[in-house]
Amino acid sequence: MQSPHRITSATGFTLIELIVVMVIVGILAALGGRFIVAPVSGYMDLARRTRLVDQAEMSLRRMQRDIRHALPNSIRIDGTGQYLEMLNSVAGGRYRRYPDPVTGGDILDFTAADAGFDVLGSLSLTPVANDSLVVYNVSSTGIVGNAYDPLSANRTVVGAGSTATHINMIPNYNFANSSPYQRFFIVDQPVTYACEGGVLNRYDGYPIATVQATPPSSDADLVARNIAGCQFSYDPGASQRAGLVTLQLSLSEVGETITLLHQVHVVNVP
Repeated sequence: MQSPHRITSATGFTLIELIVVMVIVGILAALGGRFIVAPVSGYMDLARRTRLVDQAEMSLRRMQRDIRHALPNSIRIDGTGQYLEMLNSVAGGRYRRYPDPVTGGDILDFTAADAGFDVLGSLSLTPVANDSLVVYNVSSTGIVGNAYDPLSANRTVVGAGSTATHINMIPNYNFANSSPYQRFFIVDQPVTYACEGGVLNRYDGYPIATVQATPPSSDADLVARNIAGCQFSYDPGASQRAGLVTLQLSLSEVGETITLLHQVHVVNVP
């Protein structure tokens, strides 16, 4: 006697069920993607802003450091507010104006061309020959007390053999005006910060000139990229005693823009 055939049924997804599952998964993925994309995009925007702020702060700190080493009253800014120039002071001290009643000493003579003078105390470094020696700088314009202009007669050259206690001048020089505080400064070079072509550049190592060069004739040192805009301004203050430099930098990347404003107080006592 033959046993009856067993009828078995295969289990699985039908095409319709598979399509329904795919549609549901797609909907869930689309909804979930919104919750994932927004935080990731926000994190990337925050990282970009942080990077731009760090870059701007580093640039402003570097500018501040140079500004605070500037020769008093030597800061000048061109008419566009894009170029800031100063004379970099590497040392300064007080000259002997009158002879010591006991030891005498070499005074700085303002009545005739002088070859050198004694320093009251001692400089923090040995002066370098061919650096500039400046007395009573009160302006960055005009012909009175302006170290940029040779006609001001307040800047000469440090001679060889100068020491921390005695300064030689080459050639013999007659300064036009004395300093009320018997102060002198040694300058090694001009420095310019320039916003140009979407970058912030720093120039140095070029000659001191009466007219501000924009840009100077020297190689540029890149300070910052992604510059969307900048504005420099300078208020010399009253009686050339305290000035204020205002620096504004705007940096931009992938549609994100940040703007930082920084002010630097300048001691302008000549």
